[in-house]
Amino acid sequence: MEDAGGFDYILPDGAYGHSMTPLLLADGLTKDYGSFRALESLALEVRPGEIVGLLGPNGSGKSTALRLFLGFLKATAGRCTIARFDSWAQSVEARRNVAYLPSELRLYETMTGRRLVRFLSDLRGERHDDEADRLAKQLDIPLDKPLTQLSSGMKRKVALITALVPKVPLIVLDEPTSALDPTMRSQLLDQLRLARDRGQAVLFSSHVLAEAEQVCDRVAILRRGKLVHVQDMAALREGRWVRAKFATAPTSGPDGATITTVNGGVEMDYRGPLPALLAWLSQHSPKDLRIEPLGLGPLYARIHGETG
Repeated sequence: MEDAGGFDYILPDGAYGHSMTPLLLADGLTKDYGSFRALESLALEVRPGEIVGLLGPNGSGKSTALRLFLGFLKATAGRCTIARFDSWAQSVEARRNVAYLPSELRLYETMTGRRLVRFLSDLRGERHDDEADRLAKQLDIPLDKPLTQLSSGMKRKVALITALVPKVPLIVLDEPTSALDPTMRSQLLDQLRLARDRGQAVLFSSHVLAEAEQVCDRVAILRRGKLVHVQDMAALREGRWVRAKFATAPTSGPDGATITTVNGGVEMDYRGPLPALLAWLSQHSPKDLRIEPLGLGPLYARIHGETG
């Protein structure tokens, strides 16, 4: 159910959830494969009307986390709920609230794109032909061709339509931009913004920092199966990364900000008002200066290293 206050959803007690109610809630979620721990004590929540990115290199636990969220795997410990339905014990009810795109596609390739979209919509008891046609036109997808005649990138586009057309509270995408060209990547991010504006929640995994910077409200960074940092992107976008060289290096930054000496210069993660930064720089007369948006790059590099 959708209204001016957000994208509502039915809770187990028959009440409506809303924008103040966590839609997805993971608590202590752990997954072991024998002696190997793929995910450890993950705690995360996703609310309606926000886009959350799950970031980390291959092997960091992103896909495992998504499969646990959706009840495709049984957790070793902890639990996850979607719209307050237990993702494992009440997996059918939980997944009624979700549209999901896996990283590895397995499609009914004897079908046309249109038939596939209708087939999956019928399973939900819905029909979204007009919306599918609108997206197909916008994304330049030949829905009436058999999938066997389409390239891997075009098949990916068809699969994206199957995830974008359902009127569900939560969209979950695992590496959604793989096999997509740059133009299509930009168009997909636009569609995710539109979903957020409708009050839907979007959770997607990625290792492409630029995509997360453009579209996410929050990002959760995984490292070796552990959640090591959750970043509010609005706060990060207000920050600046400063690199400078001075005749005499200062010992502290503006408002006591910590500076780091690197290769004869200093680096600083600055999150205060710009006039204060400029006043501090003028006092110390830098010989060389570079100021750029803070971005996820430096933060990610501190967690995973430059090659992470």
